[in-house]
Amino acid sequence: MPEANSPSASSYNEIAGMYHLLWADWYLPAALPALEQLFFSRVQKGARVLDLCCGSGHVTKELVSRGYDVTGVDNSAQLIALARRELPGIDLQVQDARELRFEEHFDAVLSTFDSLNHMLNLEELSRTFRGVHQALKSQGLFVFDMNLAEAYSADLRQWVVDIRNDSVAMVRGTYDPTLAKASTELIWFVKGGPGNSWERHQSVVHQQCYALEDILLALREAGFRTLETIPAKDVNVTSELGFGRVYFAARP
Repeated sequence: MPEANSPSASSYNEIAGMYHLLWADWYLPAALPALEQLFFSRVQKGARVLDLCCGSGHVTKELVSRGYDVTGVDNSAQLIALARRELPGIDLQVQDARELRFEEHFDAVLSTFDSLNHMLNLEELSRTFRGVHQALKSQGLFVFDMNLAEAYSADLRQWVVDIRNDSVAMVRGTYDPTLAKASTELIWFVKGGPGNSWERHQSVVHQQCYALEDILLALREAGFRTLETIPAKDVNVTSELGFGRVYFAARP
């Protein structure tokens, strides 16, 4: 769920290591059935692919392993640093998804893990869609997923705690249905400071929930003409990850 605000202000910078540790083996295995059907089966090996809001490279690594020519971008410099460590030699850039700049075009763009819910108003979301449209080839494919209201409807106010030998991670989510805004509070204690002391890292990550019709309208206004909307459960995302999640496949 990497966000896409200005690189210097990314709320993921402070807890990049926690993000990389906790979600390394969570999103991708659950999402693979959807990605197989909507992306991998439609994009040929060797195609030039943009991993938009790539985070620390969990999905990027899968794209590379499947033989794609991959560029990954994220607004968090710390997440990109982790991705470069995992994927030396891959084109990984710190870029704001609302202000994409590329000299060449891509065969496909993929954005996963509700990253685009980090666009906190419709203008930001529309700018991102326009930038993707400009970055794609004329018959290119854009696949992404977003959370709708159902995904935020559960009571998430309880802390979820992950305890390991050298780290303790705490995550708690809240949702304001009036403003359609979600907030995730993340606290990470990691051992390894001076004298082997514990260091505390803390951040709050925000997301905006959009109505399906607003997402589709923004896609059309950005220039996408062929649109598919697929609930996660209909592409075999059966874990809790699929609750309220929708996948989109769009072409200019």
